[in-house]
Amino acid sequence: MTRRVLAVFGTRPEAVKMAPVVQRAKEFGVDCRVCVTAQHRGLLDAVLETFSLRADYDLDIMRRSQSLTDIATSVLGGIEPVLAEASPELVLVHGDTSTTLYAALAAYYRHIPVGHVEAGLRSGDKYSPWPEEMNRELTDRIADLLFAPTPGARRALEREACEGRIIVTGNTVIDAVQQVAGLRRSLSTPQLREAAQAPFLVVVETHRRENLGERHRAIFRAIRRLVELREDVVVAFSVHPNPAVQEPAREILGGHPRIRLLEPLDYPDFVQLIASAKLVMTDSGGLQEECPALGVPLLLLRDTTERPEAIEAGVVEMVGYAEEDVLRAALALHDDKERWEAMARARNPFGDGRAAERTWQAILHWFGDRDDPPVEFGETAPMG
Repeated sequence: MTRRVLAVFGTRPEAVKMAPVVQRAKEFGVDCRVCVTAQHRGLLDAVLETFSLRADYDLDIMRRSQSLTDIATSVLGGIEPVLAEASPELVLVHGDTSTTLYAALAAYYRHIPVGHVEAGLRSGDKYSPWPEEMNRELTDRIADLLFAPTPGARRALEREACEGRIIVTGNTVIDAVQQVAGLRRSLSTPQLREAAQAPFLVVVETHRRENLGERHRAIFRAIRRLVELREDVVVAFSVHPNPAVQEPAREILGGHPRIRLLEPLDYPDFVQLIASAKLVMTDSGGLQEECPALGVPLLLLRDTTERPEAIEAGVVEMVGYAEEDVLRAALALHDDKERWEAMARARNPFGDGRAAERTWQAILHWFGDRDDPPVEFGETAPMG
C-alpha cells in the first residue's frame, strides 16, 4: 500500500534539509506531499527550484516585520484545512523553526503522528538559540518518531526519556550538500567568481535574533578590522534581509573595496562560495554541519551551541561575539597555517550522505511495512 506523508517546512534551512527526504519518497513507495508555510518567502522558493520540488500546499504566511506570535497563529490557522484535506498518516517536520513547532502541534491536535527530522539537538539554554532551543525541545516531546542526526543527539533524547522513538540517521544536510556540490556549477556572477579567487576568502553569515543590536555591531567592527589588518583577506557577506542586520552591516562594512555585501544567495552559489573559502564566520546553526562536509574551518559567533560534535571534532571554534575575541580568533587562523590545516582536515561528525535513506527505512519499519530497522549512522553493518 502507498503511505501518505505530509512534509511541512517554511524556511530555507528547513527546505534544504528536507529536500533529500522528499526527493527519495517515491522509491520507498510513499506519497509524500509538501506543505510550505513560506515563513521565508524568497529564500524558500529558490531552494524549491534548486531541488526541483513543488509545494502541494502553500500557506504564504510571510509578512513584513512579523512577530513570533504572528507566525504561530498563521501556521496553526493555515495548516488546519491542509491536514483535513491531505489526511496524512504521518506529518514530517524539521529542526527548530516556528513552522516546525506549530505544524507539529497542529498535527497533534488532530491525533496525526509526527516525525521530527533533526531531533535531539540541545544547547541547554532556552534563550540561546532563541526561540529555536524551545521550539526543538517541545517538538521532540510531541513527536512519535525522532530522527536524531548524531549519537550525541540520541543521548540527549534518552536523558529526556524518549527511548523507543529514536533512530540515528545522520544529518540530511550532508545528503543535500553532497548533491549540490556534485553539480559542480560555476558561481553565477562575476562578483562571486572574483571573490572565490581571493587568497584568503572569508564568508560571513549572521542573523540570530539574540545577536541583533550591539552584538552584531561588535562582530562587524571585528570583520572590518580584520580586512584592514590583512591585505589578502576578502569578505563575502551574505546579508540577511532583516533590516536589523542590513542597516549596521551597511554602516560598518559598506564601502570597503574588499568587503562584498551580497543579497542572500541561492543554495548552489552558497555551497560553491563556502567551498572556495578559507574561513566561515557565522552565528548559524546549519553551517556548523555544512562546513565540516566541505572542509572549511568555522568561527562560531555565539556562546552556546546545540551542535557540540563540531567543536569536539575540531572543525568549529566557538568565539562568542565580543569584538576583540572575534578579531583575535580570525587573525590566529589567518596567520597560523598549521592551526588552519588542523581545522580544515577535521573529520565530519554529521553524516555520510545516507540520512534520507535511513529516514524512510525507519518510517516504513514504524508503519510495519519493513521487518528490520535501518542500521544507524555510525554503525558498520551494511544497510538493507
